Amino acid sequence: MGTKGQQRSDRRKASRGAVNAATRSSASRIALFNRELSRLDYLRRILAEADNPAVPILERLKFLGYTARNLDEFFMVRVGEIRDLIDAGITERSPDGLSPQAQLDAIRTNCRELLREMYSCFETSIAPELARHKIRIEQLDALTSKEQKELDVYFERHIAPLLTPLAIDPGHPFPLLSNLSVNLAVVVESRQGERHIVLFKLPTAIPRFVDLGDGRRFVEQGQLLIRQIARFFPTLTVRNATRFRFIRNAEILLRDDEVEDLRESIEAELRRIERSDVVCLEIEEGAPDEVVELLVSAGGITRDDVFTVSWLPRLRDLLEICDKIDDEELLDQPFNPRMPVQLASSEDIFSIIRRGDVLLHRPYDSFSAIVEFLHAAATDPEVVAIKQTLYQTDEGSPVIEKLLSAAINGKQVTAVIELQARFEEHKNIEWARRLEEAGAQVVYGLVGIKTHCKMALVVRREGDELRRYVHLSTGNYTVNTARSYTDIDLLTCDEAFGSDASVLFNLLTGYSVATIRDVFDQEATRPRWQRFVVAPFDYQRWLIERIERETMIAATGREARIVAKLNAVSDPAVVRALYVASAAGVKIDLFVRSICCLSPGLPGISENIRVMSLVDRYLEHSRLFWFHNDGQRDVWAASGDWMQRNFSRRIEVTWPIVDPKLAARVCDEIIATTLADNVKGWDLKPDGASVRRTAAEGEPAVRCQERFIESARSEAVAVGDYEDTIAEAATVRKKAKKGKKNKKG
Repeated sequence: MGTKGQQRSDRRKASRGAVNAATRSSASRIALFNRELSRLDYLRRILAEADNPAVPILERLKFLGYTARNLDEFFMVRVGEIRDLIDAGITERSPDGLSPQAQLDAIRTNCRELLREMYSCFETSIAPELARHKIRIEQLDALTSKEQKELDVYFERHIAPLLTPLAIDPGHPFPLLSNLSVNLAVVVESRQGERHIVLFKLPTAIPRFVDLGDGRRFVEQGQLLIRQIARFFPTLTVRNATRFRFIRNAEILLRDDEVEDLRESIEAELRRIERSDVVCLEIEEGAPDEVVELLVSAGGITRDDVFTVSWLPRLRDLLEICDKIDDEELLDQPFNPRMPVQLASSEDIFSIIRRGDVLLHRPYDSFSAIVEFLHAAATDPEVVAIKQTLYQTDEGSPVIEKLLSAAINGKQVTAVIELQARFEEHKNIEWARRLEEAGAQVVYGLVGIKTHCKMALVVRREGDELRRYVHLSTGNYTVNTARSYTDIDLLTCDEAFGSDASVLFNLLTGYSVATIRDVFDQEATRPRWQRFVVAPFDYQRWLIERIERETMIAATGREARIVAKLNAVSDPAVVRALYVASAAGVKIDLFVRSICCLSPGLPGISENIRVMSLVDRYLEHSRLFWFHNDGQRDVWAASGDWMQRNFSRRIEVTWPIVDPKLAARVCDEIIATTLADNVKGWDLKPDGASVRRTAAEGEPAVRCQERFIESARSEAVAVGDYEDTIAEAATVRKKAKKGKKNKKG
């Protein structure tokens, strides 16, 4: 059968397919940064905003919470995968030349330092500034006797009934401790001097931070348990109480030849993850050796996997405090996304789209426009069918509600729901059930290939014909990310877009992994896309061809340029093509939010490549590409980054910005302003260091997100919150139509 690690490795290989040998061999001859260490460097840039005194203090606390949350996910996914490779005895090197063990060693060193920086940031920078605004996480001994008594009552009513002490001895084996849960290890001693360890899991049904009543002072739940711990052991002496947590491997691995029902398989994998391998033990400093040894043994890890923190395990819980405090002075200036003037008229949205493509730049342009588009599709009697991909969803999602409404209204609704979307599996399974119950046709995508593209197709009867309306996006159909991520949306009724969308939906719903690959492997059956470029079939080849076109133009002495804004660049074949282009004289500007394995500015290799990123109030998420193309600008948007997984293990759609005015907006406004940011921007140096940008003497300060906000405020129409937009829009249109009728009368 092989080891557990070997079995998981075999499943991973089967689900991903063979790695391109040419890519592997070429990778060893080019300069690359390590993907995992590049990801950790991105987390340091987020942490730098938490430590930035120019940022409002509650926003700083959010950035610290985001850093912690991202680091948790890094351990669950990336460290988990590397541990699997090591357990399976695999020594194949990463594209940058590191073995799995060398990567794990470097990750451990980096993460220990990053954790120290995170806790130092809170203790020496954030906490004092919070205290200046009378916001504190209090120690119990700093409270008045009255406050302590009130907390004792709170503990008795709200915490004690939820607690279960779990002794560890031959009759009580080590319990299953769920992933990320915060626990208390208590060392107790009998009168005879015998020591035992008892575990408590901190309840998740109540907040981690208990409000002292004024909305600005809090006590951590674990402190309350420690204060009361002796009551559970009246005949024993409590010698120590230490908070800790396990982080477990959270990667879902499925083989298409083993899966009969994808939903059932995903549900089984989610149950397995709760007891999957431990990859990290995070524990308070000062823990007794006997506690550490027990937890290391129970977790099946080594001392190298133990990460000691100075204070609070699971630092991400600090985000709770941000949600509890409503003080606009301590936050970024409020901004409510605007409705573009183009969509703010009294006409129905289909008429507006027929006049020309609509481009949205979220969150400056409101996500309400997309919800309104789906609302119109759900309620318009002329709409006969709606097809949509769903990767991430919200609780109470207005997008899902529109699809449910459409199905109830008798329209043909097809939802391609990606059950393998990381950390979204539970929600997506539940939404799939609800849509099926409403009468929608639900498809779960392809095993081993995630449907990552964001696309909706609305078919509407107009006269004797059926017209197709298409929505494409770089971001998800979620209200939460729509408020906090930057993304690009396109609404169009261009027939070529409609045709491509129909073909792709038919492939997603009508084929398996094996049969869909057969379609693309044969030239005679390969789809002839008119607008789309689709991964995992065409994306990488198309991109390299575009890069090579600019390379050939530069080789003749003409101007050649590539500008790209995306989240990650790590594919060795693409990096190699960019190096060749740079050496030929192509000027290349890359905005890469997170992982960048390309090394810019190397003489003779990448001296014509600049790489920047930025961290600001909104997470940069849009993917935009601009090729100079001998002066005939070639502008595209995409759902996928330049990573091997996006090229080979995702359904991604890259699409052109056809309208010249919209293309100019993308290039001259969105991309140009982003690249000019010298307030929140960072430059990547040849040695891999990220250096914060500052405006040169006499140079105006450019903070691109603030400029986009100012532009939206001056050029667009204010709308209410997303929840109210649909009702308001419908009311406005009814009134407008009544007004027109009255005038005619």
